[in-house]
Amino acid sequence: MTNHPLITFEGSDVEVLSGHEFVVTGDLTIRGVSKRVPLKVTYLGQWPTPWWEDGEDKGPKMRAGFLAVASIDRREFGISWNGDLERGGSVVGNTVQITIDAEAIQEG
Repeated sequence: MTNHPLITFEGSDVEVLSGHEFVVTGDLTIRGVSKRVPLKVTYLGQWPTPWWEDGEDKGPKMRAGFLAVASIDRREFGISWNGDLERGGSVVGNTVQITIDAEAIQEG
């Protein structure tokens, strides 16, 4: 982690599957290794919420929710450490599920 403290994703392509389902493909970088990865994104909708700044009511502001998931093979990013369990099996599987739960706030 000291040499590579960040994991980044830079989306470049969007495929619309339906009104609320998308695939965003882009470059996922882990430990300095970049690979093209598709994220399946679900738009969860939008809703107004209160917004207070310095004790003053500035709201409501609109929020939108998104859920994105991907599956990667960690070995493709140079992550190979593992250990054997006493009764068989491994400590870490090679397939890793990535889940991003995000909210966006509309400005202006």
